[in-house]
This record gives sequence, structure tokens and C-alpha cells, in this order.
Amino acid sequence: MPCLPSALSEVFPPTTKFTAEDVPDMTGKVVVVTGGNAGIGKECTKILLRKNAKVYIASRDEAKAKRAIEELKEITGKEALFLQLDLANLRKVKASAEEFLTKENELHVLFNNAGVMNCPVDYLTDDGYDMQFGTNVIGHFYFTKLLLPILLSTAEKVPRGDVRVVNVASNGHMMSDINIDTFKDSPGRRKRSTMMLYGQSKTGNILFANELARRYGEQGIVSTSLNPGAIKTELQRHSGTFFNAAINVILSDVSFGPLTQLYAGTSPETASMNGKYFIPWARVGTPAKHAQDANSAARLWEWLEEQVKDI
Repeated sequence: MPCLPSALSEVFPPTTKFTAEDVPDMTGKVVVVTGGNAGIGKECTKILLRKNAKVYIASRDEAKAKRAIEELKEITGKEALFLQLDLANLRKVKASAEEFLTKENELHVLFNNAGVMNCPVDYLTDDGYDMQFGTNVIGHFYFTKLLLPILLSTAEKVPRGDVRVVNVASNGHMMSDINIDTFKDSPGRRKRSTMMLYGQSKTGNILFANELARRYGEQGIVSTSLNPGAIKTELQRHSGTFFNAAINVILSDVSFGPLTQLYAGTSPETASMNGKYFIPWARVGTPAKHAQDANSAARLWEWLEEQVKDI
């Protein structure tokens, strides 16, 4: 586990040296932001549009996404595109990736940003997985896997380091290693708190990013993960009044939310940082020891491959 000063530094980060103005011009770049219709994802999309990227908001809720697209167009003068994506249904994930591939022949940056937190233990995905692990990890794994061909083909055409996959994790990963027996509903899963299940999913995000980096870094994909910081968003909606009241005092404005992922996904400084983990604001950090374990990452990848092989 990271030492206490390091952990506190993530909760109370120093003044950022990277701002939205430091995002380079993204003209000609195609970007997908999962969950880009709200919270950190929406702020990320806003900045990318201002920097001239072609941005797809990948979201389950079409009405909310289209409202966000209209609002962002009013703010930026640029129009994002909608991509239907339900991370809690693997067949719909497949349909989403297939739809994207009919629209584009390049993909430069994939922000796996969407996620759920502390939802009730009764919540399962349509495929029967724990809602938090299924949405945050399995759905994003499958979406990324299906987009790997276009990511790899784009990497062959552009300067090394321009193609990136950014996985939004959390310092919540410090609460839990992964336990395969709790990925689907089970007595063991029911004994775990929703916070522990959330932490497990965030560890899964980091391990997936690490294994993606190991497998595809030599082919030009820069895969990273990060803690975006303690940010005021809708993510905490399932967390309860007491938890929200306690945590609200340390939450930063949503405008800070996208800085670390934009640093990971766009900055020239991070083009050679395959496999790194970033912390607020836009700094290289070190995740908990269990989230660095190469054997765990490889086993998780193999398990994930098994889950999607027949879809």
C-alpha cells in the first residue's frame, strides 16, 4: 500500500502545473470518451472539443448524451457525436464497437472514463456480473478489445505515442485486491461492502491497463491508468447521505476532474509513459502493491477473455 504521505498527496494534491490550456491541438484526432455526457467525462469532452478533436460521447442514455452534446456545442461551438454504449450488457458493447467501426477508420485516444460507484449489492449487469466490476472493468475490457484492431492500425500511421488508451481508476483501489469469486453473485460477494466491491473494480482497471501496456506497448499503444482525484460529480449518488456529507469537504470542483486523464491521453510528456499510473493533478504516481502484480494482471486478462469469447 502507498505510504501515508503519498496517499494524502492524492487527496490533497499540490497546485496543478498542467491546465486545460496545455492540452495540445487535437485537429485530425478521433477520440472516444465513455461516459462523456456527465461529470468528469463531460468536462474532458468540452476541453477536447475546444482543442479541435473529433469526439464521440459513448453513453447508455441517448437523451442525456444529446442534451450534453447540445450544451457543449453552445459552449464550444463544436459538436460531439453520440455513440450508444451500455457497459452493463456485453452484447450491446459489441454492437457499440461495431457501430463505431462503420463510422471511422482511425482512433487515436480511448478514454475509458465511465463508471459506477457504491451501487446496491443487489445490482447485477445484464450478464449476471457484479454491477461495479461488470461495468467498470468487464464492459471496458470488451469495448477496448473490440477496438484494438483500429487502435493498432492507427498506431501504424501516426508518430509513436499518439495512440493511447486511458483507464480511469481511483485511489479507492487501495481498499481491495481482486477476488474472482466475487465477480458474479455469490455468498462471498454478499459479505463484501459496496465500497470494497468498488475498490476491487478500480484495482481491476489498473491491472487491465498494465496488461494492455505489456501486450501492446511494442505495437504503439500507450496504455495508462489514473486516479482523477476527489471530484464533485454524480458518481457518489449511491453512497448515502452520511458518506456524501463526510467526503464533500474534500471534493474539488469538476473542472479539475479531467486534468489528469487529459495529461495521460494528450500530453507530449506522457507519450513514452506506457504502463504508468497517474495521480492528481497530472503527476506520475504509484498504485498499491496489489495493483502492480503482473501475475494478477495476466490472470485477470485471461479470465476476461474467457467471459467474452462466445459473444
